[in-house]
Amino acid sequence: MSITVKVPASLSHLTGGKKTVECTGDNIAACLTSLEAQFPGIKDKLCNEKGDAFGFINVFVNGENVRYLQGMDTPLQEGDELTIIPAIAGG
Repeated sequence: MSITVKVPASLSHLTGGKKTVECTGDNIAACLTSLEAQFPGIKDKLCNEKGDAFGFINVFVNGENVRYLQGMDTPLQEGDELTIIPAIAGG
């Protein structure tokens, strides 16, 4: 099963400059593990030691924030689009 992942520019150095990559997995956690296998070090930038996304990292599946779904256990299907967006603060 192939999932499209949109990678933020701030992490594209870990994906060889690619802003869109493919991963596999039946949920968010498995997809991020797949990304880590392809691009070592990327998961450390997204998740804490328990595997949860850092508070400043927003993960969306088809435009829905996974925090309001099932978190890292949110199921994925063939053709889903995962978008990773780091929070931005300003004043």
